[in-house]
Amino acid sequence: MGPNGSTMLEPLRQGLPPIDPAAVSNSASCALPPRYEAVRGARKFTSRTLTNWDLADRFDDVALVVSELVTNALRHAVPGESAPAYEEGLNPPVRLHLMRWASRLVCAVRDPSQESPEAREAGEDFAAESGRGLFLVESFSDSWGWHPLAGTLHGKVVWALFRLGPE
Repeated sequence: MGPNGSTMLEPLRQGLPPIDPAAVSNSASCALPPRYEAVRGARKFTSRTLTNWDLADRFDDVALVVSELVTNALRHAVPGESAPAYEEGLNPPVRLHLMRWASRLVCAVRDPSQESPEAREAGEDFAAESGRGLFLVESFSDSWGWHPLAGTLHGKVVWALFRLGPE
């Protein structure tokens, strides 16, 4: 993905009708503490949300992707000093958003870093313990990407899209 916002968002548009933000049929969001235990909380939140939306059959793939996106945000994007700020009730450094349209579901994780996520290239060492997260995101979702935040929000959003049923 390139540094240009339209390039970063293009996979969200490829092969799909345009997304109208006003047409979101459901959305849910949760703040996550800057601790690795938050991954389990993100999975539970995803399970409850998908069950409420009658999408429990999609849980395995969506939860794997959510786990990877949250883990990556905690491992690579959250500065060590975020934990005290979160405990004081300030803005949490990581937030999970789930948005559902009639034909798609988007999982998005916001974090404070503006660094581009880096996926492994084909042929790289996939036996290594670290670095497979975005490869799994790409494998289990229909597309993924990221974009920097603007205005008063700092950081980025990394998202994954899942098609729901026939178009």
